[in-house]
Amino acid sequence: MQEENFEKPQMNEDAENLSPHQEIISKPADAKPPFFTFNFNTLLCLVLLAGLVVLYVLFFKSGQSIERPIPLGAQKASGKTLSVAFVNLDSLNVHYEYVNILRRDLENTGKKLQSEVLAEQAALEKEGADFQRQVSANAIPEDKAKIIYEQLMKKSSLLDQKKQHYTQQVADQEMSMNLRLVDSVTAFLKRFNRQYRFDYIMGFKTGGEILIASDTLDITKPVLDALNTEYLQRKK
Repeated sequence: MQEENFEKPQMNEDAENLSPHQEIISKPADAKPPFFTFNFNTLLCLVLLAGLVVLYVLFFKSGQSIERPIPLGAQKASGKTLSVAFVNLDSLNVHYEYVNILRRDLENTGKKLQSEVLAEQAALEKEGADFQRQVSANAIPEDKAKIIYEQLMKKSSLLDQKKQHYTQQVADQEMSMNLRLVDSVTAFLKRFNRQYRFDYIMGFKTGGEILIASDTLDITKPVLDALNTEYLQRKK
């Protein structure tokens, strides 16, 4: 058989290097490149530019204070139209005569109740010691010792109840004393302020809520003098 020779057509090298899915698109010779191409590098540059703008604003604005609206009360105070004074409560507790009277009454009540409790406690301890000696010496029968022991325990329980009652009684009297003092001082200051018309009269004391107070606002002495004068006149 005669072999048939097929000639392989010659192809362009560029065409051979193309994959089956690629196409050759011819571009016109006079085509111009695009003015702006948006790709990942462009996006990164925009982000950096925005960061620089923020830093610029922060740097040049950091030295400027931000103005905030001031409450009306503070504006009034800053304008020196708000009048404030204070009374030193520590001084009142020491030099107000009414406080001294109430304090002495409270101390006398406490001493009286304490003396009564201590006397009953000493008597009970003596009974207990005598009972212990009798039991140790077998001087009383067991059934009688049991009765005496129960009586002593009952007396001890009643004494504990009396201690608690007296302690509460002193605490109640102290609270009543404080309320009477507050009412007395508050009522007086209302009368006192009719002349001076302070917007606020505050109470200053060591360790209190007011940490610093100007001496020019201290009206303790005139208030204290007037309080004692009024109290002494009521006693007459």
